[in-house]
Amino acid sequence: MSALEWFAHKPLGGGIFWIQERFYESGNRANIWLVRGSQRDVVIDAGLGLRSLSDYLRDAGLLAPAEGAGPRPLLAVATHVHFDHSGGLQHFEEVAVHSAEAAALLQGDNYEAVTWLSDREVARPPWPGWSARQFRVPPVRPSRLLHEGDVINLGDRQLTVMHMPGHSRGSICLHDKDRKILFSGDVVYDGSMIDWLPYSRISDYVTSCQRLMELVDRGLVEKVLPGHFNIFGAERLYRLASNYISQAGVCHKISTCAMRSIASIALRVANSRITSQ
Repeated sequence: MSALEWFAHKPLGGGIFWIQERFYESGNRANIWLVRGSQRDVVIDAGLGLRSLSDYLRDAGLLAPAEGAGPRPLLAVATHVHFDHSGGLQHFEEVAVHSAEAAALLQGDNYEAVTWLSDREVARPPWPGWSARQFRVPPVRPSRLLHEGDVINLGDRQLTVMHMPGHSRGSICLHDKDRKILFSGDVVYDGSMIDWLPYSRISDYVTSCQRLMELVDRGLVEKVLPGHFNIFGAERLYRLASNYISQAGVCHKISTCAMRSIASIALRVANSRITSQ
């Protein structure tokens, strides 16, 4: 299967494209965002990597050429290193990730990448004989380490890095202040926030949600382009963040601790099988 078959995209206007993996039929299917600038393009998250996203961007004509030259520089940014967002980073020359998760990406740590993939989630195998048992996030050396407050300059637009741990220790949002757009990764999407994975932390998540609410209060976000599911607005962002804070009590912490222990054991067993193959 070619990259053109595996992916599909939708233009949203303003130099932003929404890309998805057509045959990965799972709630874990991540949204991929291409943001085009006057001097540089950025792809936010990269999917599983079963087909080359960089080939798709080229073959689908989504990378506008620079004046009198080839395509503009392209940077792949991971909002965090979980497998559904980072598996495709291997196909890019320039890769950026928050410094807290750089070692996991460099080592191909499928425990921290929480690699969970089954055959039934992939409606059409990417090549004959493919099996989910073969899948792992390969080691990738990041070319840029991101920190709170860093700015990714695209020329006519700037994306500010907001370190928002909780879902994972290196989770980030990218904020286009001028256009009041937030690329939120898995920090927040229109669904239940997951805080029971390895390196998840409820107290961090509460702090991150407080920051999200502050963005809304200050009128700095009007549209959220999340890591999963559909786009939503400021009112929904505020409600999702405030609901998480209100539910993060003692009972939630106890149940989350139990779920994290189970998930940790399952991931270590699965990861040991991957590395022994």
